Amino acid sequence: MADTSYLDWPFLEPRHKELALSLDRWAHEHIDDSPHGRGRETDDACVNLVRTLGAANWIRYAVGGQDWGGSAETIDTRAICLIRETLARHCGLADFAFAMQGLGSGAITLDGSDGQKRNYLPRVVAGTAVAAFALSEPDAGSDVGAMSCAAHPDGDGYVLNGEKTWISNGGIADFYVVFARTGEAPGVRGISAFIVDADTPGLEIAERIEVIAPHPLARLRFNDCRIPGKQRLGAAGQGFKLAMRTLDIFRTSVAAAALGFARRALDEAVQRATARKMFGHTLADFQLTQAKLADMAAAIDAAALLVYRAAWLRDQGRTVTKEAAMAKMVATESAQQVIDAAVQIFGGLGVVSEVPVERLYRDIRALRIYEGATEVQKLIIARELLKDGATGSRP
Repeated sequence: MADTSYLDWPFLEPRHKELALSLDRWAHEHIDDSPHGRGRETDDACVNLVRTLGAANWIRYAVGGQDWGGSAETIDTRAICLIRETLARHCGLADFAFAMQGLGSGAITLDGSDGQKRNYLPRVVAGTAVAAFALSEPDAGSDVGAMSCAAHPDGDGYVLNGEKTWISNGGIADFYVVFARTGEAPGVRGISAFIVDADTPGLEIAERIEVIAPHPLARLRFNDCRIPGKQRLGAAGQGFKLAMRTLDIFRTSVAAAALGFARRALDEAVQRATARKMFGHTLADFQLTQAKLADMAAAIDAAALLVYRAAWLRDQGRTVTKEAAMAKMVATESAQQVIDAAVQIFGGLGVVSEVPVERLYRDIRALRIYEGATEVQKLIIARELLKDGATGSRP
């Protein structure tokens, strides 16, 4: 870990600093940053990372409830942000593996029955069960109200029909938290959540999706998939609220992952600039290079302040809709610029496949889209500002 000064910021406590430093030391020894390939190689690497993170007790920070193996009764937002930032700096797939265990089981942490928590959360924490969050559909991404996947009551359970797509861990997950229309009311008020085990008859992997930064991703198809009533999460018709509560926990951590990618890019750029000989000097001797490095460092610190402000506020029990949106928007957009600058500093080497900055360039792109695209974050921020203005409240 090159620069640790931000760990002394007042948003963080001594325990958070020790957590970040301990994870960094562990990751140096246990996380392999070499390319993981595609397809089956990526699947195997991801499952192995989940197992490794679970065995080392890191996943417990992404799960709430000490009775079920969580590190605390509620999820510590600053802790998961520091873990994601640190893992992202070491290996994008390790960050993905950790984050999806949290996101995929988050609805169970929030609204699961004791039986559901007992059956799933200890295995998630141990890394012996891979979790997935299934919300998006071919025609319902940011517009969740357009969801068409439906679960119809049938006896003491439900029958699920429809599709989900862009599902991270699709194809390797042991269970999916699936959101489907149950019709209690129009729009988002008629959606419920279910835990669907991967081996449930009627659930199939319709398509594996390859993206620029390889990770397990799939389209799911449900064809008369029968789900016992005990697998419904929370009350009928409350699935949309549960999905949004789950995303609220982890949205700030997406920004933290972007920070990790950006910090790695800056470290790589500084090393390259100080080592690269050019015209009798090093690249770092030129003022244009120094100016670019200064811009990169300032962008990272500005984003980090927003990220850990949002995380701190949430840990104080505050609503952070606007602050989390600001953090995600600024951190992901800034990281894209920082990484692009690092590629430029590397010159031709920067676009060679699997050079660290080239890999970071592919890793960062998706973060500006998933869990709420930058454009959606802008709408959220504006909506909250206008709401504050209408009620006369002040920041």
